[in-house]
Amino acid sequence: MKVIIDTCSLLSLVRYYLPFDNEKILYDFIDLKISKGEIIILDKVLDECRYVAKGIIVKSLEYIDSKDLIIKTIDLLPNKRFFNLLDNNFINGAVRNTLSDLEFENRKNAFLESADAKLLLYCMQNRENDIIIVSEETDSENDNKAFKKLPAICKNLDLSFMTLPQLLKNNKEIDLEFNLK
Repeated sequence: MKVIIDTCSLLSLVRYYLPFDNEKILYDFIDLKISKGEIIILDKVLDECRYVAKGIIVKSLEYIDSKDLIIKTIDLLPNKRFFNLLDNNFINGAVRNTLSDLEFENRKNAFLESADAKLLLYCMQNRENDIIIVSEETDSENDNKAFKKLPAICKNLDLSFMTLPQLLKNNKEIDLEFNLK
């Protein structure tokens, strides 16, 4: 199973899981999966990781900053179908109605350069590899973004999606459990 992980999932991993990983089992597991190419990190995600929460992700998972592991996204360009879907299906209608055409084009261009768009484009262009997007985003549109969130867009594009807890639970190589002392 290959997964491509977004910034919010890496942040959750660092904030909510690694503090309990006293033996560095999860830490080493993530390192191994990235090294094997089973967890894919895009350069746009790494860029966000450097700035989110004062760089806590890169400080905690210093191995993700290794240049040979990161997938470059400069060549991930949307096709005409993606542009049409962006204009008609991925847009949050309530927000679109409040934007001028120029504001919409600015938001669309910003989205196309975002890590989310690059995750989607990478999965679309590598569809034969059955890559699963891992994100903590939900379908609910509660943040006034111009475009729908990853789970909704993944459904529209028929791309596989899961959360970080699902990834950890479904991976038989690691066992997460709580024990009473």
